[in-house]
Amino acid sequence: MFRRREPVPFAFIAEAEKFRSNVTPPPRERATAGQLVGRALIGLTVVAGLVGSVILGMPAMSADQSPARTQHSEAYDGR
Repeated sequence: MFRRREPVPFAFIAEAEKFRSNVTPPPRERATAGQLVGRALIGLTVVAGLVGSVILGMPAMSADQSPARTQHSEAYDGR
């Protein structure tokens, strides 16, 4: 296997944990009214879609207990 002949300085790894930048990031931009309204509409659309899917899926999830609603073919005589 190939070995490096020069020593690899690992001191920079230990110093990296202590390093603190003196550069402060710029302040975050405030969202405009249009952006806030857009986010609210997207949120309402997602919630309405979830609620609608649950409402439309309720008949499929319910266990039907009434035998009057079962369908049988004409060849089935009930025995």
